[in-house]
Amino acid sequence: MKKTVLTLAISAIVFGATTQVNAAGFQLSEYSATGLGRAFAGEAAMADNASAQARNPAMLSYLEGRQLSGGGIYVMPNVDVVGDVALSSSLLGSEPLVINADAYDVADNALVPNFYYSNQLNDQWTWGLAVNSNYGLATDVPVSDAAAIFGSKTSVTTVEFNPSVAYRIDETFTVGAGLRIVYGEGELDATTPSWMDSIKSNANVPESISELLPDGGTSLKSMEGNDIGYGWKAGASWQVNSANRIGLAYHSGVDLKLDGHVSGLLYTGDQDSEIDAYLPIELPAFAELASYHQLTENWAMHASINWTEWSVFDKLEAHFTGDVKPVGDLESDVVKEENFKDNWRYAIGTTYLVNNQWTIRAGMALDKTAVDDQDRTTTIPDTDRLWFSVGTGYQVSQNLNVDVGVTYIRTHGDAPINETQDLLGIASVGFTGEATGDVWLAGVQLSYKM
Repeated sequence: MKKTVLTLAISAIVFGATTQVNAAGFQLSEYSATGLGRAFAGEAAMADNASAQARNPAMLSYLEGRQLSGGGIYVMPNVDVVGDVALSSSLLGSEPLVINADAYDVADNALVPNFYYSNQLNDQWTWGLAVNSNYGLATDVPVSDAAAIFGSKTSVTTVEFNPSVAYRIDETFTVGAGLRIVYGEGELDATTPSWMDSIKSNANVPESISELLPDGGTSLKSMEGNDIGYGWKAGASWQVNSANRIGLAYHSGVDLKLDGHVSGLLYTGDQDSEIDAYLPIELPAFAELASYHQLTENWAMHASINWTEWSVFDKLEAHFTGDVKPVGDLESDVVKEENFKDNWRYAIGTTYLVNNQWTIRAGMALDKTAVDDQDRTTTIPDTDRLWFSVGTGYQVSQNLNVDVGVTYIRTHGDAPINETQDLLGIASVGFTGEATGDVWLAGVQLSYKM
């Protein structure tokens, strides 16, 4: 009976973690389908439409009149985490119990929408408004699923509002700045899996113990909260000559304090009570250096180097406030150690003007991992990624343009995972495996000049 319960518990640990694998990419690059078609190469130095302000507010100076741009990118991931769990315990004898822990297609599809507006006031000043999302994740399993004890629902949603202004110093230099207003909300839930009912009804379990065990689907830990955080962004561009431009942009970090409450059996001892709590999340700062080069009348090349301050993401920790404390009188609860590091992204792309109506784009990028091999976990199996992108633009009329982009992303190199943990002081659990997968992105952008 003990061996069976331990086997079920270890399986729940592994599969509960891998259902949250898409948390590895909770920074979203997908700000426009226009940029998607060239793997987001040269974005801080380009101004195709009003979406340019998302990367560099100084690019507003290159937009004439009033412009609108909106669209969305559909993300279709196919991520697998494959490997084995080794369970060592005196209850199982001298040889460890090895359990296959392959998990396939562990991330859900998602739509990332966007909207942008720009308004040229005069020859020097232009202002704009951007509404998009730079961060987000979502996983959801049935409340009585075998993995639900480690997370039946995980959701982080952010919406960012960016009012920005740009100033043209002269024909060579422009500068811009804006405010980052980020609304974020999050929800974390963990419930008892359905196999708890099997344990309760097992003839080998004393009735006195069975009566104390919760039913399957019972809430163990639940937290939800929301907050509004503030930051800033700034950028500049240098028009070296009529054919070459360099852009530089920086977006500050944003601190969110997801203020709300916790509930559940392990926090409150019952299903009805709530305790005030918050979960701090620091959204990292990021920067981009980009260049644009018009090689011929119809052909241009562009490139970017991006940096993200992922080293601020070291752990997720819940803090309890108010007069009522959770079971055990805890002040805080570390949900997960992450130990991320700053990461870099390199992209190169090209644009070719076929005629007055059709434009073709293409690009490649290398997105470096934000975690070292020794710190990679089944929860966030991050690894290097290669981007291959193509796109096209069609000038429907003098004022209306439609852009379409498609990207294929695949993992680059090995992503080994070697993770161990203690299980209630009665067993040692080790996972050995690797993360593999790919992602398809498809987007459309409508841009209109008024």
